[in-house]
Amino acid sequence: MEMKWFTLEEANALLPTIREELAAVQSIAKEYEERYKRLIQLKEKAGVRRDEQSDPFFTLECELEFSQIEARAIIRSIHRKGAQLKDLDMGLIDFPAILDGEEVLLCWRQGEDRITHWHGFNDGFYGRRPLNE
Repeated sequence: MEMKWFTLEEANALLPTIREELAAVQSIAKEYEERYKRLIQLKEKAGVRRDEQSDPFFTLECELEFSQIEARAIIRSIHRKGAQLKDLDMGLIDFPAILDGEEVLLCWRQGEDRITHWHGFNDGFYGRRPLNE
């Protein structure tokens, strides 16, 4: 997939959609973790006495698999737009851009109103610099 280059205006205009998709993936991830813990507890409780004729874990395992499919689809949607999901828990999204002739990443963190920082491709979140520098 060819890399999309964003202007600051284009990246900021995409944020409402990105916010929704990010929140959806985070919610799915949280539900997945809770279901997975419940599945492990149920399997430990059942031990080897499980009825071999039916699988009491089938429904929960299917729900987990569906959650993974759903999350992957949303993440692919983010990436198809040209944005890069860098950290789900922190809500970090990068947007490739050209700034003063240099290839950079416009960096947005969940909770920020708009994009106000950037960093180099190898700098990461902790190398963020304000756009007004």
